[in-house]
Amino acid sequence: MLTMKPVILIVEDEFLLRMDSVEILDDAGFEVIPAVNADEAVAILSAHTNVHLVFTDIQMPGSMDGLKLASFVRNRWPPIKIVATSGHVRAAAEDLPAGSVFLPKPYHQADLIATMRDLTANV
Repeated sequence: MLTMKPVILIVEDEFLLRMDSVEILDDAGFEVIPAVNADEAVAILSAHTNVHLVFTDIQMPGSMDGLKLASFVRNRWPPIKIVATSGHVRAAAEDLPAGSVFLPKPYHQADLIATMRDLTANV
């Protein structure tokens, strides 16, 4: 029986944080695709129809920050789950699309994995 791994797109401009998250989630059994910014994330989402969750930093350079990216993703790809993170700003529920989750930095590895598993449980 072939089982499908949940696919997570990580959007993080800080290289070490991005690679650390990729490694943690890959080791936890997810398929992970990294992106440096919102523009790269949108290009990836346009090319890959199998992404289940976007995990985005809120404060990023480029045409969109993480909150704008979350809104864009929800409008264009409504089934995709969204987790936003930041160590500098706190996102309130009304700042994010309905059903999204805010995970403050620094987050613990176990919290990151549990959040991703919870949101992708029906994949």
